[in-house]
Amino acid sequence: MIQKQLVQILLAPFSLLYGIGVSARDFLYKQGLLKGVEFNLPVISVGNLSVGGAGKSPHIEYLIRLLKDYIDIATLSRGYGRKTKGYLEVHADMTAEQAGDEPLQFKRKFPEIMVTVCESRTFAIPKIMMARPDTKAILLDDAFQHRSVKPGMNILLTEYSHPFTRDYLLPAGRLREWRSAYERADIIIVSKCPPQLSEEERQAFTAEIAPLPHQKLYFSYYDYGQPYFILNPRYRLEFTPELEVLLISAIARTDYLQAYLEEQVERIKAMEYEDHHYFTKYDVGQLKANFDRMETNRKVILTTEKDAMRLQLHHQYIKEHQLPVFALPVQVRFHFGQADDFNETIQQYLLNFQV
Repeated sequence: MIQKQLVQILLAPFSLLYGIGVSARDFLYKQGLLKGVEFNLPVISVGNLSVGGAGKSPHIEYLIRLLKDYIDIATLSRGYGRKTKGYLEVHADMTAEQAGDEPLQFKRKFPEIMVTVCESRTFAIPKIMMARPDTKAILLDDAFQHRSVKPGMNILLTEYSHPFTRDYLLPAGRLREWRSAYERADIIIVSKCPPQLSEEERQAFTAEIAPLPHQKLYFSYYDYGQPYFILNPRYRLEFTPELEVLLISAIARTDYLQAYLEEQVERIKAMEYEDHHYFTKYDVGQLKANFDRMETNRKVILTTEKDAMRLQLHHQYIKEHQLPVFALPVQVRFHFGQADDFNETIQQYLLNFQV
Protein backbone atom coordinates (compact mmCIF):
# COMPACT_ATOMS: atom_id res chain seq x y z
CA MET A 1 0.00 0.00 0.00
CA ILE A 2 2.81 2.42 0.94
CA GLN A 3 4.66 1.56 -2.27
CA LYS A 4 1.52 2.25 -4.33
CA GLN A 5 1.01 5.62 -2.65
CA LEU A 6 4.65 6.52 -3.25
CA VAL A 7 4.31 5.71 -6.96
CA GLN A 8 1.15 7.84 -7.15
CA ILE A 9 3.00 10.76 -5.55
CA LEU A 10 5.89 10.43 -8.00
CA LEU A 11 3.50 10.29 -10.96
CA ALA A 12 1.28 13.13 -9.73
CA PRO A 13 3.08 15.86 -11.79
CA PHE A 14 2.51 13.86 -14.97
CA SER A 15 -1.15 13.38 -14.04
CA LEU A 16 -1.42 17.14 -13.58
CA LEU A 17 -0.02 17.76 -17.06
CA TYR A 18 -2.40 15.18 -18.48
CA GLY A 19 -5.26 16.82 -16.59
CA ILE A 20 -4.40 20.24 -18.05
CA GLY A 21 -4.76 18.76 -21.52
CA VAL A 22 -8.07 17.12 -20.61
CA SER A 23 -9.33 20.41 -19.13
CA ALA A 24 -8.37 22.34 -22.25
CA ARG A 25 -10.30 19.91 -24.42
CA ASP A 26 -13.29 20.06 -22.09
CA PHE A 27 -13.20 23.87 -22.19
CA LEU A 28 -13.36 23.83 -26.00
CA TYR A 29 -16.46 21.63 -25.88
CA LYS A 30 -18.13 23.76 -23.23
CA GLN A 31 -17.50 26.93 -25.25
CA GLY A 32 -18.85 25.35 -28.40
CA LEU A 33 -15.53 25.61 -30.23
CA LEU A 34 -15.63 21.84 -30.52
CA LYS A 35 -18.97 20.13 -30.99
CA GLY A 36 -20.09 16.55 -30.97
CA VAL A 37 -22.05 15.51 -34.04
CA GLU A 38 -25.69 14.58 -33.41
CA PHE A 39 -27.51 12.12 -35.66
CA ASN A 40 -31.15 11.71 -36.56
CA LEU A 41 -31.46 8.32 -34.89
CA PRO A 42 -31.03 7.16 -31.29
CA VAL A 43 -27.41 6.64 -30.26
CA ILE A 44 -26.67 5.00 -26.91
CA SER A 45 -23.11 5.16 -25.58
CA VAL A 46 -21.74 2.72 -23.01
CA GLY A 47 -18.39 3.67 -21.50
CA ASN A 48 -16.42 4.42 -18.37
CA LEU A 49 -14.01 7.01 -17.03
CA SER A 50 -11.24 4.56 -16.23
CA VAL A 51 -9.07 2.33 -18.38
CA GLY A 52 -10.82 -1.03 -18.78
CA GLY A 53 -12.33 -3.43 -16.31
CA ALA A 54 -15.83 -2.01 -15.82
CA GLY A 55 -17.68 -4.58 -17.94
CA LYS A 56 -18.72 -2.60 -21.02
CA SER A 57 -19.12 -5.64 -23.29
CA PRO A 58 -21.57 -7.55 -21.03
CA HIS A 59 -23.65 -4.37 -20.67
CA ILE A 60 -23.69 -3.87 -24.45
CA GLU A 61 -24.87 -7.47 -24.72
CA TYR A 62 -27.61 -6.73 -22.19
CA LEU A 63 -28.85 -3.89 -24.40
CA ILE A 64 -28.68 -6.12 -27.48
CA ARG A 65 -30.83 -8.76 -25.79
CA LEU A 66 -33.26 -6.08 -24.63
CA LEU A 67 -33.75 -4.51 -28.07
CA LYS A 68 -32.92 -6.95 -30.86
CA ASP A 69 -36.34 -8.61 -31.07
CA TYR A 70 -38.13 -5.28 -31.46
CA ILE A 71 -35.98 -2.96 -33.55
CA ASP A 72 -33.03 -3.16 -35.93
CA ILE A 73 -29.89 -2.21 -34.01
CA ALA A 74 -26.21 -1.93 -34.82
CA THR A 75 -23.12 -1.81 -32.63
CA LEU A 76 -20.12 0.37 -33.32
CA SER A 77 -16.73 -0.22 -31.68
CA ARG A 78 -13.24 0.98 -32.35
CA GLY A 79 -12.11 -2.62 -32.77
CA TYR A 80 -9.19 -2.29 -30.36
CA GLY A 81 -6.18 -4.40 -31.27
CA ARG A 82 -7.36 -5.39 -34.76
CA LYS A 83 -4.86 -5.42 -37.60
CA THR A 84 -7.23 -3.85 -40.12
CA LYS A 85 -7.98 -0.16 -40.58
CA GLY A 86 -10.99 1.97 -41.35
CA TYR A 87 -14.68 1.09 -41.44
CA LEU A 88 -15.52 -2.60 -41.43
CA GLU A 89 -18.73 -4.58 -41.05
CA VAL A 90 -17.95 -7.62 -38.92
CA HIS A 91 -18.90 -11.13 -40.06
CA ALA A 92 -18.92 -14.26 -37.92
CA ASP A 93 -16.27 -16.01 -40.03
CA MET A 94 -13.71 -13.25 -39.43
CA THR A 95 -10.91 -13.49 -36.87
CA ALA A 96 -10.12 -11.28 -33.89
CA GLU A 97 -7.17 -9.89 -35.86
CA GLN A 98 -9.58 -8.64 -38.52
CA ALA A 99 -12.43 -7.39 -36.35
CA GLY A 100 -11.19 -7.05 -32.77
CA ASP A 101 -12.12 -9.50 -30.02
CA GLU A 102 -15.23 -7.82 -28.56
CA PRO A 103 -16.94 -6.97 -31.89
CA LEU A 104 -16.34 -10.54 -33.09
CA GLN A 105 -17.84 -11.81 -29.85
CA PHE A 106 -20.96 -9.67 -30.44
CA LYS A 107 -21.37 -10.94 -33.98
CA ARG A 108 -20.99 -14.61 -33.12
CA LYS A 109 -23.41 -14.38 -30.22
CA PHE A 110 -25.94 -12.23 -32.08
CA PRO A 111 -25.52 -12.98 -35.80
CA GLU A 112 -28.75 -11.20 -36.72
CA ILE A 113 -27.52 -7.72 -35.73
CA MET A 114 -25.12 -5.43 -37.58
CA VAL A 115 -21.72 -5.17 -35.90
CA THR A 116 -19.22 -2.59 -37.13
CA VAL A 117 -15.79 -1.24 -36.23
CA CYS A 118 -14.14 2.04 -37.13
CA GLU A 119 -11.66 4.45 -35.58
CA SER A 120 -13.91 7.41 -36.51
CA ARG A 121 -17.43 7.17 -35.14
CA THR A 122 -18.58 10.26 -37.04
CA PHE A 123 -17.53 8.57 -40.28
CA ALA A 124 -18.94 5.16 -39.37
CA ILE A 125 -22.49 6.12 -38.39
CA PRO A 126 -23.41 7.49 -41.86
CA LYS A 127 -21.85 4.35 -43.37
CA ILE A 128 -24.10 2.22 -41.17
CA MET A 129 -27.15 4.17 -42.25
CA MET A 130 -26.26 3.82 -45.92
CA ALA A 131 -25.68 0.07 -45.57
CA ARG A 132 -28.71 -0.56 -43.33
CA PRO A 133 -31.30 2.24 -43.73
CA ASP A 134 -33.72 0.39 -41.44
CA THR A 135 -31.39 0.71 -38.44
CA LYS A 136 -33.34 2.22 -35.54
CA ALA A 137 -30.61 2.57 -32.91
CA ILE A 138 -26.82 2.38 -32.61
CA LEU A 139 -24.93 1.16 -29.55
CA LEU A 140 -21.52 2.79 -29.12
CA ASP A 141 -18.99 0.67 -27.26
CA ASP A 142 -16.43 2.49 -25.05
CA ALA A 143 -17.33 5.96 -26.28
CA PHE A 144 -17.85 8.03 -23.13
CA GLN A 145 -14.63 10.01 -23.52
CA HIS A 146 -14.80 10.15 -27.33
CA ARG A 147 -16.92 13.24 -27.73
CA SER A 148 -16.87 13.65 -31.51
CA VAL A 149 -20.34 12.04 -31.44
CA LYS A 150 -22.96 13.39 -29.05
CA PRO A 151 -25.08 10.41 -28.02
CA GLY A 152 -28.72 10.77 -27.13
CA MET A 153 -28.11 8.64 -24.04
CA ASN A 154 -24.85 8.33 -22.14
CA ILE A 155 -24.40 5.28 -19.89
CA LEU A 156 -21.40 5.45 -17.56
CA LEU A 157 -20.08 2.33 -15.83
CA THR A 158 -17.98 2.39 -12.70
CA GLU A 159 -16.68 -0.77 -11.08
CA TYR A 160 -17.83 -1.56 -7.55
CA SER A 161 -14.32 -2.38 -6.30
CA HIS A 162 -12.64 0.47 -8.24
CA PRO A 163 -15.13 3.38 -8.45
CA PHE A 164 -14.11 6.56 -10.23
CA THR A 165 -14.68 8.48 -6.98
CA ARG A 166 -11.56 6.87 -5.48
CA ASP A 167 -9.37 6.97 -8.57
CA TYR A 168 -6.88 9.44 -10.05
CA LEU A 169 -5.93 10.67 -13.49
CA LEU A 170 -3.48 8.76 -15.63
CA PRO A 171 -0.71 7.82 -15.09
CA ALA A 172 -0.98 8.02 -11.29
CA GLY A 173 -4.39 6.34 -11.51
CA ARG A 174 -6.62 4.88 -14.21
CA LEU A 175 -8.93 7.80 -15.00
CA ARG A 176 -9.00 9.11 -18.57
CA GLU A 177 -10.86 12.27 -17.48
CA TRP A 178 -11.41 14.25 -14.32
CA ARG A 179 -13.96 12.73 -11.94
CA SER A 180 -16.34 15.62 -12.70
CA ALA A 181 -16.85 14.22 -16.22
CA TYR A 182 -19.44 11.88 -14.68
CA GLU A 183 -21.84 14.82 -14.94
CA ARG A 184 -22.27 14.09 -18.67
CA ALA A 185 -23.86 10.71 -17.93
CA ASP A 186 -27.60 10.13 -18.08
CA ILE A 187 -27.30 6.72 -16.40
CA ILE A 188 -24.62 5.55 -13.99
CA ILE A 189 -24.22 1.83 -13.34
CA VAL A 190 -22.11 0.51 -10.48
CA SER A 191 -20.96 -2.67 -12.19
CA LYS A 192 -19.50 -5.99 -11.01
CA CYS A 193 -21.15 -5.70 -7.61
CA PRO A 194 -21.12 -8.71 -5.28
CA PRO A 195 -24.04 -11.07 -5.93
CA GLN A 196 -25.41 -10.03 -2.54
CA LEU A 197 -25.58 -6.28 -1.88
CA SER A 198 -27.21 -4.73 1.18
CA GLU A 199 -29.39 -1.64 1.25
CA GLU A 200 -26.78 0.01 3.49
CA GLU A 201 -24.09 -0.54 0.85
CA ARG A 202 -26.42 0.84 -1.79
CA GLN A 203 -27.04 3.99 0.21
CA ALA A 204 -23.33 4.46 0.94
CA PHE A 205 -22.45 4.19 -2.75
CA THR A 206 -25.25 6.55 -3.71
CA ALA A 207 -23.95 9.15 -1.25
CA GLU A 208 -20.39 8.70 -2.54
CA ILE A 209 -21.28 9.08 -6.22
CA ALA A 210 -23.87 11.79 -5.55
CA PRO A 211 -25.83 11.45 -8.81
CA LEU A 212 -27.27 14.68 -10.17
CA PRO A 213 -31.04 15.20 -10.43
CA HIS A 214 -31.10 14.19 -14.11
CA GLN A 215 -29.12 10.99 -13.50
CA LYS A 216 -30.33 7.50 -12.63
CA LEU A 217 -28.12 5.16 -10.60
CA TYR A 218 -28.22 1.37 -10.95
CA PHE A 219 -26.27 -1.55 -9.47
CA SER A 220 -25.40 -4.59 -11.59
CA TYR A 221 -23.61 -7.89 -11.13
CA TYR A 222 -22.57 -10.87 -13.25
CA ASP A 223 -24.50 -14.08 -13.60
CA TYR A 224 -22.07 -16.68 -14.97
CA GLY A 225 -23.40 -19.39 -17.25
CA GLN A 226 -22.24 -22.90 -18.10
CA PRO A 227 -18.80 -23.00 -19.77
CA TYR A 228 -18.63 -24.28 -23.35
CA PHE A 229 -15.80 -25.74 -25.45
CA ILE A 230 -14.45 -22.92 -27.61
CA LEU A 231 -14.12 -25.10 -30.73
CA ASN A 232 -17.62 -26.57 -30.39
CA PRO A 233 -20.10 -24.79 -28.08
CA ARG A 234 -22.33 -27.85 -27.96
CA TYR A 235 -19.92 -29.39 -25.44
CA ARG A 236 -20.57 -28.00 -21.97
CA LEU A 237 -18.72 -28.19 -18.66
CA GLU A 238 -20.15 -28.78 -15.21
CA PHE A 239 -18.24 -27.24 -12.32
CA THR A 240 -17.58 -29.71 -9.50
CA PRO A 241 -15.81 -29.26 -6.13
CA GLU A 242 -13.01 -31.61 -7.27
CA LEU A 243 -12.21 -29.73 -10.47
CA GLU A 244 -8.92 -27.87 -10.94
CA VAL A 245 -8.89 -24.92 -13.34
CA LEU A 246 -6.08 -23.41 -15.36
CA LEU A 247 -7.37 -19.90 -16.04
CA ILE A 248 -5.88 -18.04 -18.99
CA SER A 249 -7.01 -14.45 -19.38
CA ALA A 250 -6.08 -11.12 -20.89
CA ILE A 251 -8.63 -8.79 -19.34
CA ALA A 252 -8.17 -5.67 -17.23
CA ARG A 253 -8.90 -7.33 -13.88
CA THR A 254 -9.65 -10.92 -12.90
CA ASP A 255 -10.47 -10.44 -9.20
CA TYR A 256 -14.22 -10.70 -9.74
CA LEU A 257 -13.90 -13.78 -11.93
CA GLN A 258 -11.50 -15.56 -9.59
CA ALA A 259 -13.72 -14.85 -6.59
CA TYR A 260 -16.56 -16.60 -8.41
CA LEU A 261 -14.42 -19.58 -9.42
CA GLU A 262 -13.05 -20.07 -5.91
CA GLU A 263 -16.57 -20.97 -4.81
CA GLN A 264 -17.04 -23.46 -7.67
CA VAL A 265 -13.84 -25.52 -7.95
CA GLU A 266 -11.03 -27.06 -5.92
CA ARG A 267 -8.09 -25.01 -7.17
CA ILE A 268 -7.25 -22.26 -9.67
CA LYS A 269 -3.95 -21.64 -11.40
CA ALA A 270 -3.91 -18.38 -13.34
CA MET A 271 -2.01 -17.26 -16.43
CA GLU A 272 -2.68 -13.51 -16.78
CA TYR A 273 -1.71 -11.13 -19.56
CA GLU A 274 -2.38 -7.47 -20.29
CA ASP A 275 -5.81 -6.52 -21.60
CA HIS A 276 -6.47 -7.53 -25.24
CA HIS A 277 -3.17 -9.43 -25.46
CA TYR A 278 -2.85 -11.56 -28.59
CA PHE A 279 -1.70 -14.98 -27.46
CA THR A 280 1.45 -16.13 -29.24
CA LYS A 281 2.56 -19.64 -30.15
CA TYR A 282 4.83 -19.46 -27.12
CA ASP A 283 1.88 -18.54 -24.89
CA VAL A 284 -0.23 -21.49 -25.99
CA GLY A 285 2.83 -23.72 -25.65
CA GLN A 286 3.16 -22.54 -22.06
CA LEU A 287 -0.55 -23.13 -21.62
CA LYS A 288 -0.13 -26.77 -22.63
CA ALA A 289 2.97 -27.20 -20.47
CA ASN A 290 1.22 -25.76 -17.40
CA PHE A 291 -1.85 -27.89 -18.06
CA ASP A 292 0.26 -31.05 -18.40
CA ARG A 293 1.96 -30.32 -15.08
CA MET A 294 -1.33 -30.27 -13.19
CA GLU A 295 -1.31 -33.57 -11.24
CA THR A 296 -4.96 -34.53 -11.48
CA ASN A 297 -7.28 -36.08 -14.01
CA ARG A 298 -10.05 -33.64 -13.14
CA LYS A 299 -8.68 -30.52 -14.75
CA VAL A 300 -9.74 -28.06 -17.42
CA ILE A 301 -8.58 -24.86 -19.11
CA LEU A 302 -10.94 -21.92 -18.68
CA THR A 303 -11.02 -18.49 -20.31
CA THR A 304 -13.39 -15.58 -20.87
CA GLU A 305 -15.50 -15.25 -24.00
CA LYS A 306 -13.46 -12.22 -25.07
CA ASP A 307 -10.19 -14.11 -24.66
CA ALA A 308 -11.66 -17.08 -26.53
CA MET A 309 -11.91 -14.92 -29.66
CA ARG A 310 -8.11 -14.54 -29.62
CA LEU A 311 -7.32 -18.07 -28.48
CA GLN A 312 -9.27 -19.39 -31.47
CA LEU A 313 -6.48 -18.05 -33.68
CA HIS A 314 -4.65 -21.13 -32.40
CA HIS A 315 -7.54 -23.52 -33.02
CA GLN A 316 -5.34 -25.98 -34.93
CA TYR A 317 -2.92 -26.27 -32.00
CA ILE A 318 -5.78 -26.65 -29.51
CA LYS A 319 -7.36 -29.33 -31.66
CA GLU A 320 -4.11 -31.16 -32.36
CA HIS A 321 -3.16 -31.35 -28.67
CA GLN A 322 -6.75 -31.94 -27.51
CA LEU A 323 -6.67 -29.08 -25.04
CA PRO A 324 -10.00 -28.74 -23.17
CA VAL A 325 -10.33 -24.96 -23.44
CA PHE A 326 -13.73 -23.73 -22.24
CA ALA A 327 -15.17 -20.22 -22.31
CA LEU A 328 -17.22 -18.91 -19.39
CA PRO A 329 -20.28 -16.93 -20.56
CA VAL A 330 -21.67 -14.08 -18.50
CA GLN A 331 -24.84 -12.00 -18.37
CA VAL A 332 -25.60 -8.78 -16.53
CA ARG A 333 -28.24 -8.75 -13.80
CA PHE A 334 -29.50 -5.82 -11.72
CA HIS A 335 -29.80 -5.59 -7.96
CA PHE A 336 -32.81 -4.33 -6.01
CA GLY A 337 -35.27 -5.20 -8.78
CA GLN A 338 -33.87 -2.38 -10.91
CA ALA A 339 -33.98 -4.28 -14.22
CA ASP A 340 -37.53 -3.23 -15.06
CA ASP A 341 -36.81 0.42 -14.38
CA PHE A 342 -33.60 0.31 -16.41
CA ASN A 343 -35.34 -1.42 -19.31
CA GLU A 344 -38.17 1.12 -19.25
CA THR A 345 -35.71 4.01 -19.19
CA ILE A 346 -34.05 2.71 -22.35
CA GLN A 347 -37.37 2.00 -24.03
CA GLN A 348 -38.79 5.42 -23.18
CA TYR A 349 -35.70 7.11 -24.61
CA LEU A 350 -36.23 5.26 -27.89
CA LEU A 351 -39.98 5.90 -27.96
CA ASN A 352 -39.60 9.60 -27.19
CA PHE A 353 -36.68 10.20 -29.53
CA GLN A 354 -37.18 13.18 -31.80
CA VAL A 355 -35.00 14.32 -34.64
